[in-house]
Amino acid sequence: MRLPATAPTLEQLFERIDLNERLPKIFEAVASPTVDGEYPHWDDLRRRTPPEGLTVEEWWFGIKYARANLARAFPLQDPAGKPFDYCLTDETLSILHWIDQHGAGEILVSEEVPEPADRSRYLVSSLIEEAITSSQLEGATSTRRVAKEMLRSGRAPRDRSERMILNNYRAMTKISGFASQPLTPALVYELHRILTEHTLDDPTSAGRPQQPGELRVSVFDPEGLRVHTPPPAEQLPGRMEAMCRFANGESDQGFVHPVVRAILLHLWLAYDHPFEDGNGRTARAVFYWSMLHSGYWMFEYVSISRILHAAPARYARSFLYTETDERDATYFLIHELSVMRRAIDELLEYLRRKIREVHQTVGLLRQSTLNHRQVALLTHALRHSDAEYTVRSHSTSHRVTPQSARTDLLDLKRRGMLAQRQVGKRFVFSPVADLAARVANS
Repeated sequence: MRLPATAPTLEQLFERIDLNERLPKIFEAVASPTVDGEYPHWDDLRRRTPPEGLTVEEWWFGIKYARANLARAFPLQDPAGKPFDYCLTDETLSILHWIDQHGAGEILVSEEVPEPADRSRYLVSSLIEEAITSSQLEGATSTRRVAKEMLRSGRAPRDRSERMILNNYRAMTKISGFASQPLTPALVYELHRILTEHTLDDPTSAGRPQQPGELRVSVFDPEGLRVHTPPPAEQLPGRMEAMCRFANGESDQGFVHPVVRAILLHLWLAYDHPFEDGNGRTARAVFYWSMLHSGYWMFEYVSISRILHAAPARYARSFLYTETDERDATYFLIHELSVMRRAIDELLEYLRRKIREVHQTVGLLRQSTLNHRQVALLTHALRHSDAEYTVRSHSTSHRVTPQSARTDLLDLKRRGMLAQRQVGKRFVFSPVADLAARVANS
């Protein structure tokens, strides 16, 4: 990845520009921290044509000045003690308002997920998706199909990639239980331990930050270029305490929107990079803790890592833009807000599609005596003729006992909707070839 050009600072621009002469012209031409609704970095802006009568540096000075007037500091600092800040632009305020409207409550008050059992099934799917893609962002190579089979069947992981995914799944399932607790260093370390267990070269590094005297980790791009040097290990205990105080609203920063706080925590832990490995996964886990802690329960169902994994360069660039423009976290904030909005949009569309399918199947089966779990399985089977189901996978998907799952599957076999075969010591069920016709005639 090409490193972005470091942005000129306001201090440097004060020295380069004759402000006594040029300031009125700059302020006349530039009054906004954005350009056509965007929040461009210097690396992008320097290639654009400035407003008539201005140089590119004068244009950048006007933008930076407007941003400085909006900037809000928060307690994250670089190793030299210089603070990070962020701006709440019109775009960020608009997305925050949208997330407030759609990020909590909508599913429960609509018919999109009509029964608690359906919500449990969607939750399991979301946790699996986040576990897989968050691990893939940090190098796991298992395919989604194989990883889903492992998690749903309950089999042991076969390699480090599968272990990473299983660990991530276990961590995500625990976060909702941690959500009512304040964030503490011990809780962060416990999340890291769960995420990295049996995956590190040094097993003793799981659940603890790097120590003074150890070779400090850095961040490199795929070509081996160093793109981030984190703070020294000596600073990590104090920085972790400061991060937890900020997470719990104990810092003297005035009101911080809960979604903004969650995103800044994600940035903070990724910037400090306190662990030998697993920093990205832990940062995203802390983000989820913060969202759930603040009441955005819908994020138990949302996978941001799936979207980040689809465009990892943009994710990385948002970090680099922040570091190369006087610690301006707005770049990362805007990127993460756009990811969150897309993730919620896709979840809502997924739920609308699922409920249409459920309604269609329920309509076909309304004369039958099938329960909602069997209806859900048949809906899936009609769309996936090669699907396979076991007592373990059915039990996991619907959070019921193995006995209830076995009863469901054997009943569908008796009705002629599933075929059964034995693989080793377990029974595997699959849709019959003419399932659609049998459902229509049931």
